[in-house]
Amino acid sequence: MQKNFIRQPMKVGFFVTTMCCALSASAWEPTKPVELVVPFSAGGASDQMARSIQGIITKHNLMKQPLIVQNKAGASGAEGLLDLKAAKGDPNKIIVASSSIYTTPLATNLPFNWRDLTPIAMIAQDAFVLWTNSQAGYKTPMAYIDDVKKKPETFKMGGTSSKREDHMITMMIEKQTGAKFLYIPYKGGGEAATQLSGNHINSDTNNPSESVSQWRAGEHNALCVFSDKRISYTAKVTATQGWSDIPTCKEQGLNVSYEMLRIFMMPGGVKPEQTQFYVDLFQKVIATPEWKAYLEKNALKPEFVTGDKLNAFLQKDEQLHREIMKDAGFLLTK
Repeated sequence: MQKNFIRQPMKVGFFVTTMCCALSASAWEPTKPVELVVPFSAGGASDQMARSIQGIITKHNLMKQPLIVQNKAGASGAEGLLDLKAAKGDPNKIIVASSSIYTTPLATNLPFNWRDLTPIAMIAQDAFVLWTNSQAGYKTPMAYIDDVKKKPETFKMGGTSSKREDHMITMMIEKQTGAKFLYIPYKGGGEAATQLSGNHINSDTNNPSESVSQWRAGEHNALCVFSDKRISYTAKVTATQGWSDIPTCKEQGLNVSYEMLRIFMMPGGVKPEQTQFYVDLFQKVIATPEWKAYLEKNALKPEFVTGDKLNAFLQKDEQLHREIMKDAGFLLTK
């Protein structure tokens, strides 16, 4: 009887200790400010998203520590990607990323692979629109393309960086139509939009968020969206048009389609409970009315994916980009 009496408290004590450790592990949270790296310049879609999420987290007090946005825009996003790779094991640093996690390494000697990082969540997919300056008077993409074909390599197409999404779309247009553009790379979509407003370029393929202000102001025309389906949001953005009024490029005879993921990632070598903290954080972010308003304002398609499904998506999406880039002649030849 005495042995049983002695053993019982030991078992209970062990159980309580184990439960406390488990609770402590699941309740990890940052103990210092978290750095959110934007691998592109200020004003672009990634930067806008990062700063909007920063505002939502602050307004709703979703995290005890502050979230600090840092732009690291060098070398077509390579600087930001390498910064995260070098921070292995650091749970206080995250990055907002896009398809550049594939395109930049595939087109360069960059010693980086998206598997070097830890995916947190894909929170949306982003469309691309063919924009022209309103003063040019183009109403349809093929009317514009026809003029481009008459004067090869004189019409200037602006985009973010070289051998990335905007450049890929430009090459896809060229292959489909026989048109030839003079492609002008910029540090971000914000700069491309400004250049189009000033008539320094003839067109760009910006994301909706990068040109919505100019569209609303009547400076840019949205000729078509490079998606399989029209953007769903129906509220008027301009005096006469909402996002859903923009036809798909396929509807207009331009058979080009491309969408880009919006994803948050951590350095490699972090602990599962640290990753889970950020998964939970972004679940809270996307549940806010501010985020829903942001999605509509910027014509983003909501898509929240984590865990094994996200890893499967990334592998499939990487192969798709490899094929597109090979077709465009962007793959690095060794």
